[in-house]
Amino acid sequence: MALRIVEFFGYGPLDGSEEATRARRGRLCPFLNSKCTKRLSDGSPSGACTVRQSDPRPIICCPNRLYNGNYRTLQEIAEAAFGAPANLIPGADVARAHHDGHFVAVFGKRWGKELRLPQRRGTGAYFVDWILALIGANGRLQEFVAVEVQAIDTTGNYRAERDAYIKGRRFDSHSKAGMNWENVSKRILPQLIYKGHVLRQENLCRKGMFFVCPGPVYERIQQRLGGGLRPYPLHPGTLTFRWYDVGPERADGQRRGLQIGGQFTTTIDQVALAFTAPADLPPAGVYQQAIEAELEILRQ
Repeated sequence: MALRIVEFFGYGPLDGSEEATRARRGRLCPFLNSKCTKRLSDGSPSGACTVRQSDPRPIICCPNRLYNGNYRTLQEIAEAAFGAPANLIPGADVARAHHDGHFVAVFGKRWGKELRLPQRRGTGAYFVDWILALIGANGRLQEFVAVEVQAIDTTGNYRAERDAYIKGRRFDSHSKAGMNWENVSKRILPQLIYKGHVLRQENLCRKGMFFVCPGPVYERIQQRLGGGLRPYPLHPGTLTFRWYDVGPERADGQRRGLQIGGQFTTTIDQVALAFTAPADLPPAGVYQQAIEAELEILRQ
């Protein structure tokens, strides 16, 4: 089934309102109040926030879509980890704040630089998307959590559909784009496991790591890991999944909301074990059967 764009520069692709038209013309991301940073292969702004394929639910394909409501997602994680109230401030503002034990310094894109994790035997470069650091009343670091944010990557080309919507036209053809579900196994899970092991060594990382993603991505992760992960309370070495979906359709000129689907906490060890020992293996002997079937054909 062909991929179709559901949200375009924050609005319906054919939304003719003044707000949607302004966003398309300016190539604006209304979730960040800045230019769209999702790029096509030629460097031009993509504009695609959310797409749909075989799953009837729209699925978020740009991580910036998950920052709806002035980074409400980070606010909710800070409160889950440190308790409410949690007042988010850019990391650069720590020295200027009058601390009361409720300020959380944020390190990440547009809030200050991302913090690099130690290189793996001198090679590679690992960054955590966000560090939320609780600052005590004395102005010193009390504890912190790490946050990774991941949408679904797409494959193929939806340029023709995108160009039609830029011009305010309908798109009734088909694109060759699709969802890159293989990315879950090839990149997302290995990086979460590695970063989780690094963070569990940190004395002040007392609530582990949070992973924010669209609902269908979380479901695919559970499917890949066999669905047998055990729940744990927040503590060092845990990985907490938080998944989101876009809200219901709204009238022209109004953006759809962002709804949390749920939260599930387990340990990095549980994830690593399930990843390396999957429960959904095919029956024993499938390779032998395939070889013998092919040999039988060749003998005829």
